Amino acid sequence: MRTLLLLILLATPAGAVQPDEMLDDPALEARARDLSQGLRCLVCRNESIDESNADLARDMRLLVRERLAAGESDAEIVEGLVDRYGEFVLLEPQRNGANLILWGAPLLLLLAGAGVAAAHIMRQSKAVPDGLDPAEEAQLRELLDETRPR
Repeated sequence: MRTLLLLILLATPAGAVQPDEMLDDPALEARARDLSQGLRCLVCRNESIDESNADLARDMRLLVRERLAAGESDAEIVEGLVDRYGEFVLLEPQRNGANLILWGAPLLLLLAGAGVAAAHIMRQSKAVPDGLDPAEEAQLRELLDETRPR
């Protein structure tokens, strides 16, 4: 049981925030951690700066804490980092402008594919005749008569 608990504790992600980076004010530190978890490390790609051990991530964490200590709002800090590093720094991109196309494209493609499939099925169902006309029935009887053993 203890081994299982130890494995679970070891499997949880540990933040890379060093003790010398932490702010003395617990409320500001909580805001800093919250902001850091939403910002991408530009070196590690799919890790937040809160999880990354890269030097750039450390610099970004320190910058976030400096700005918090200076009294900036969360939105101002994020906006400043986006201005400095580009929108790629956000782990969850904003849902506005050109990003709306990226967020909506999968749904639009799925709907377009369903429409094409429905049109194809409708066209195929109309192409199948209901029955044979009299000339085709006569030709079919002839072919069946020829293949029957005598």
